[in-house]
Amino acid sequence: MKTASATVQIAAPPSAVWAVLTDLGSYPEWNPLFREASGQVVVGKRITLRGAHPVSGRLMTVKPKITVAEPGVELRWVASLPGIISGEHSFALTPADGGTRLVQSETLRGLLAALSGKAVTGTERSFHAMNEALRKRAEGS
Repeated sequence: MKTASATVQIAAPPSAVWAVLTDLGSYPEWNPLFREASGQVVVGKRITLRGAHPVSGRLMTVKPKITVAEPGVELRWVASLPGIISGEHSFALTPADGGTRLVQSETLRGLLAALSGKAVTGTERSFHAMNEALRKRAEGS
């Protein structure tokens, strides 16, 4: 099991951060990690995310299933190649210092997770870039 995470403080309430995070159609305007996104942020539904792989830079498409969608609190999804690798991605929003503390993380499990050490560093860089872009968007709206 490997985990990558990144934290940012945002000078906006959790409801404003949630609104930006779940507006998948606006991702091309601000999101450096997921350049395209579509679907409904509803538990049990699949969304489609297209972005650059954090290490190779190759464009990839994933269709994770939403497992938690608690407005202003947490967004979580899972994606997998059964028996090979699975990833659980989450965004935890906590009221803090008059704004929001956002923690974005992903936990990888499976056969390929053990080989993903270099990927964790690249993933954390990508998470920091997305968090910063999300911060700017939420504070500006």
